[in-house]
Amino acid sequence: MKVRAAGLLDLSRIEELHRSADSQPKEASVPAARLWSLLSSTLSALLPLSQETLIYVAEDAGKVAGFIQASGKPVGLDLPRAKVLQVLNLQVVDSAESEDVASALVDHLSNQALQRGVHRLFVRLPDRDPLLPVFRLRGFRQYATEQILFAEQARKGITPAPEGARQVRRGDGRGLYHLYRKVTPEHVSQLEAPTYREWRALHGEWTGRLRARGSNKEEVVIDRNELAGWVIAERSSGAQPHTLNFLVLPEPPLPDELADLGLSLLGDLRTPVWSSLRHYDSHMIDALRGRGFSVLLTQMLLVKELALRVPVAEKGLVPSFG
Repeated sequence: MKVRAAGLLDLSRIEELHRSADSQPKEASVPAARLWSLLSSTLSALLPLSQETLIYVAEDAGKVAGFIQASGKPVGLDLPRAKVLQVLNLQVVDSAESEDVASALVDHLSNQALQRGVHRLFVRLPDRDPLLPVFRLRGFRQYATEQILFAEQARKGITPAPEGARQVRRGDGRGLYHLYRKVTPEHVSQLEAPTYREWRALHGEWTGRLRARGSNKEEVVIDRNELAGWVIAERSSGAQPHTLNFLVLPEPPLPDELADLGLSLLGDLRTPVWSSLRHYDSHMIDALRGRGFSVLLTQMLLVKELALRVPVAEKGLVPSFG
């Protein structure tokens, strides 16, 4: 078996592997598990145009035995390559050597990413995914837990519109980053987005949590001298569920107000809705549970440090004499 970069001739087999895994959910006890695959079940999801993407395949006797994909966005024009990557897919053919193939793919991705100057690799996995031990044995450690909440038909509460609600404006970026830092534990924010520049490049991908494709998006903030809440409502234009994303201070009744505001922005609630929330977003999780949501899936968020970043020491003042 050899591991190599994927070529155009491999894409049809890669997509076939990807679709076959989606059509056979590993946990029959989760009837809605197939919904979780809808965001990434097409070839366009395997090749996001706005990101740097690495895809490697494991080849055995001329046949593709598995593939791994990771993507990330460059931080800025002066840093044209992504410094952190999210592992989006790892699929292997079901066989006695599946674990060895998966391990070889993870090792190859780690080595290639390090050579390209990548500092960290991130991955999301369901808490009982059989591939979880593969990542742990390859140096990935858990830093957070994420719950996917889902409602076939959400229902609004009776809270009034929150004071200070307004549409997002161009100058809100730094205020949103400060809100992110306030509601995110330091050990998480230091891994995901320790600077505003990195957050600005990445919040729409993995720090922004679930992102629907082909949808109409509306963003509203709660402005009370400083930003106290943020909701992104994405109305689905196809078979996918509507998507809600939240950042909010844990100050009652703000979570309930923001939940109702998000549902109002969606309008038609006959379409299923989902939202991803971290374990430290318990106030928002409770607000959504009270509006018909239940936990569809729990995911482990893992990270692997490829290279430690040493902060540049500030130059001291040198006294001059004479």
